[in-house]
Amino acid sequence: MGNHAMGFTKLLFIIGFTCMVAAMASGREPALRDPKTVQEGVLLFLCGDVMTGRGVDQVLPHPGDPRLHESYVQTASAYVALAEKANGPIERPVSFAYIWGDALEVLRQRAPDVRLINLETSITASGEHWPSKEVHYRMHPGNIACLSEAGVQVCALANNHVLDWGYTGLAETMETLRAAGLRGVGAGSNLRDAAAPAVVDVPTKGRVVVFSYGLTTSGIPLDWAASDTQAGMNLLPDLSDAAVRRVRQQVGRVKQPGDIVVASIHWGANWGYDVPQSQRAFAHRLVDEARVDVIHGHSSHHVKALEVYRDKLILYGCGDFLNDYEGIGGHEAYRADLALMHFVRVNPSTGTLLGLELVPMQIRRFQARRASRADAVWLRDTLNRVGKAFGTRLELQTNNSLSLKRD
Repeated sequence: MGNHAMGFTKLLFIIGFTCMVAAMASGREPALRDPKTVQEGVLLFLCGDVMTGRGVDQVLPHPGDPRLHESYVQTASAYVALAEKANGPIERPVSFAYIWGDALEVLRQRAPDVRLINLETSITASGEHWPSKEVHYRMHPGNIACLSEAGVQVCALANNHVLDWGYTGLAETMETLRAAGLRGVGAGSNLRDAAAPAVVDVPTKGRVVVFSYGLTTSGIPLDWAASDTQAGMNLLPDLSDAAVRRVRQQVGRVKQPGDIVVASIHWGANWGYDVPQSQRAFAHRLVDEARVDVIHGHSSHHVKALEVYRDKLILYGCGDFLNDYEGIGGHEAYRADLALMHFVRVNPSTGTLLGLELVPMQIRRFQARRASRADAVWLRDTLNRVGKAFGTRLELQTNNSLSLKRD
């Protein structure tokens, strides 16, 4: 070994030793990682809105009270009838695993380290609906096993339906999730609880820290915000400097070296591909200033553009994954029946994106099924069209999945 090589090796040793000492001085273990582990990364499964209430609840083994308080529909059974008229009969009761359909095999094959959904329903038998809202989603607590069947670990709750059945419904939702071993994040008995993240330990790879935020632009009432003395959700009233500081402070109190931080955000309107510049700027600031590694955006009933900013993934809208909308007319051009399973591979040392695979699905008879080749092509072309402004392009693979093209 030459003198230059020996000098370089010595320099690397000094740098490594200095970093280890600094980590020990801070009270944290140094982030020593196997190179293969870093290369393979942490695999996250993310999806959009999982709406297991209303019509879906009625076909599960323990249907709740079907009464609704909507202008045109007074029973949840009407949504079952609409779906059956559109796509054929649904045998009742279905199994708890039924709603996931082909997604279960996809999950088995990919074996993600962390599974995160946006749970857009209250889990309760409460009859005290929120009076100023027209649409209320509710799943009976006896049906909680439908989430466990897919191995869901974390449920984002900061959305515009978790408080549909009032504070009693919220408390029952949180308790039902806890009893089932699932982690609800973004709502709680006070602001401290609502702002607390879910921390998932991934053996040999580190931790994934999930925060859940809701914005009023998604239809969340301002009075759903949690306070020091009031239950509610982790609500951001706007995308201001104060909102960025709040996220930065919450992340800063928890994030350790080697952690992957996911911000799950319910924002924006139901329909339309537009991503406001204010939303994009906010997402960038969360990466730059709040040290967020993955932004899991949702609210729109259809998929929207994605972006890779400074090697960090931003999903602006994951779309619905499960719902009871079959047979409802309007907005057909957006193909809300099509959904995506997002498999995000992240470097556990840096939080940077290593790879992204999107598996197209279609909702039929309240079940997720593999989408056809034609539908996968439609999703690719649509996401490439709306992704031009963000510099992203997807390629269709032989197995109908979509992969992110990295230049």
